Amino acid sequence: MIDLIRVKVKAGDGGKGCVAWRHEKYYPNGGPFGGDGGKGGDIWFQVDTNETTLTKLRFTRSIKAGNGAPGMTKKMHGKSGEDVIVKVPLGTMIRNAANGDLLADLTRPNEKVLIAKGGRGGLGNMHFATARNDTPEYAQPGEIGEGFDLQLELRLLADAGLIGFPSVGKSTFLSVVTAAKPEIASYPFTTIEPNIGVVSLPDDRGFVLADMPGLIEGAGEGKGLGHEFLRHIRRCRVLIHIIDMSGEERNPIEDYEIINKELATYDLSLEEKPQIVVANKMDDEYSNLYLEEFKAAYPDLKVYEISALTKKGIDAVLYAAMDMIEEARAAEEPEETKEEVVVYRYQPKRPDFEVRSEGMNRWRVVSAKIDRLAEQVDFDKPEEEYRFAATLTHMGIDAALREAGVKNGDQVIIGSYIMDFVDE
Repeated sequence: MIDLIRVKVKAGDGGKGCVAWRHEKYYPNGGPFGGDGGKGGDIWFQVDTNETTLTKLRFTRSIKAGNGAPGMTKKMHGKSGEDVIVKVPLGTMIRNAANGDLLADLTRPNEKVLIAKGGRGGLGNMHFATARNDTPEYAQPGEIGEGFDLQLELRLLADAGLIGFPSVGKSTFLSVVTAAKPEIASYPFTTIEPNIGVVSLPDDRGFVLADMPGLIEGAGEGKGLGHEFLRHIRRCRVLIHIIDMSGEERNPIEDYEIINKELATYDLSLEEKPQIVVANKMDDEYSNLYLEEFKAAYPDLKVYEISALTKKGIDAVLYAAMDMIEEARAAEEPEETKEEVVVYRYQPKRPDFEVRSEGMNRWRVVSAKIDRLAEQVDFDKPEEEYRFAATLTHMGIDAALREAGVKNGDQVIIGSYIMDFVDE
């Protein structure tokens, strides 16, 4: 079952600004004429209701958006990089894998969220003309696009979930009450991925029903694929607990107790979820005997008797589930009326750089973004050197160096360059 994967995303870098001059008839010395670089492409994630698993992303290691094109002469902007839209199933949670921060929780059809923003294009030299310097030979490099290692987790969004041990008839039940076509067989673990179907009642009501893969003893502690299955159950409003009442291979009372114990072990809140207990395979000749024992053990528990194979008794289960679901929906309404926050955009908790001491009055500024800026500066040109220094000041690097204890005359390493710190 593919519902928890990691993928690296990298938005496009902005294009570099252009250094150009206006050389046209009647404008022999027309001044700077370089355009801005194009913006880097963004990476979006969007819900696609046709997708039910994250399988398509299983072998995708990285997703990259297009880079912005460099600026051009005649003040023309470079072309923006192409955006990338990644289609994922409803119920996908997107986290920053580095720290676990929640970036987005996609819970509505067609919901679309910006995850990685493309870098801005660099300004062309036409922006840097001043009264003292009307021939600037400097243009900004493009800004680096955002990049993250993401963890994608799929938690199904179903109104009701079928739970129970393997081979108790959950898949048969789903196939009878919906148009879903799950694999059905007599051996355990036929279902290894959740199957979803829509139940439509004659009174025009309906709900989404999910067939959860069969649980085993120890699932709440992570045995088998327990945690992967149980995380889906947490999002169901109602649980329909299918029990094999034929007693051919299992004891119905023990099965009921074990399943509920596993739910509580994984998450105590699952004990509070509304649960409909369904005695299946009542067409078997010994089912009534086991049902009497079960009711004696749980005299206050309402038990619905069905045969998924012959479709007997199923309507009563569906109507009961529908009523419980509507009650659960009504209880959720007050929260839904609150101000809606769809996207949890990750905001860095620290600057894009780090100042490290290397001893002997030497310091290093660690930042991929600043390293790239430095590599594009021609330090033999005072104009570019000045612009670079102004950029560092604007980013707060001067202040961070002072706060770290850098003193006048200390050496500061940026990328492959060593500079003397001058505290003016």
